[in-house]
Amino acid sequence: MFDLTEQVAVITGASSGLGRQMAYAFADQGADLVILARRVDKLEELKKELEQKNVSVLALSCDVTSTEDIDNAAKKAEEKFGKVDILVNCAGSSKDAGVLEMKDDEWDFTITTDLTSVFKVTRAFGNIMKKNNYGRIINIASMYGLVGNEEIPTIAYHSSKGGVINFTRAAAAELAKYNITVNCVCPGYFYTELTTAVLDTEHFQAFANMHVPLKRYGREGELNAGIIFLASKEASYVTGVMLPIDGGYTCV
Repeated sequence: MFDLTEQVAVITGASSGLGRQMAYAFADQGADLVILARRVDKLEELKKELEQKNVSVLALSCDVTSTEDIDNAAKKAEEKFGKVDILVNCAGSSKDAGVLEMKDDEWDFTITTDLTSVFKVTRAFGNIMKKNNYGRIINIASMYGLVGNEEIPTIAYHSSKGGVINFTRAAAAELAKYNITVNCVCPGYFYTELTTAVLDTEHFQAFANMHVPLKRYGREGELNAGIIFLASKEASYVTGVMLPIDGGYTCV
């Protein structure tokens, strides 16, 4: 089960963090890859490492807030592989502030990067999937898209990730007729470039110990099983699902 040989997987935000980890996971299952991010040097480094696993890799510079960049990346991916089977919308960023303090530009930046980009990337690569009557789309939201929090004021992030969750439901309903499933993973506390400074503080470690039933942060690779399952042919009857991988944070 879960063999992805001859499948083509596109991953946004692949140059670091969770996107990079997922790229390794797909390569381990035999998938060819299209890795997208703004930092070309990081992508080229990753490309060399992934190719050692005997898979084909296309590395493309892509700003997911740019329609032109996205459409160009989709065109190049289709030209090289002739199809796209899997899309993981992982790219994202955030400006953090509370509802009473957040500035317009901070709100706009977060919504554009974390929500509007998911729409644009899904539109571009979903149209390739439609041609082949097959696809697996996985959106990376957050447990913060399911709940609020009292520790970090980050209203735009909560809003954008909540939007991704309902975008996933709507897209799943729309695209089912093309044999395209659309699902969503909601990670809890994992180390990335954006989270390390906060997660490493004694204060936040104590907070997580109190509020995460498993009493720890997620470890590298602990998202991969969920991602690979949702990307697989075997998950053909699973669509519109929100899968929290959060150590139990959202169950209490």
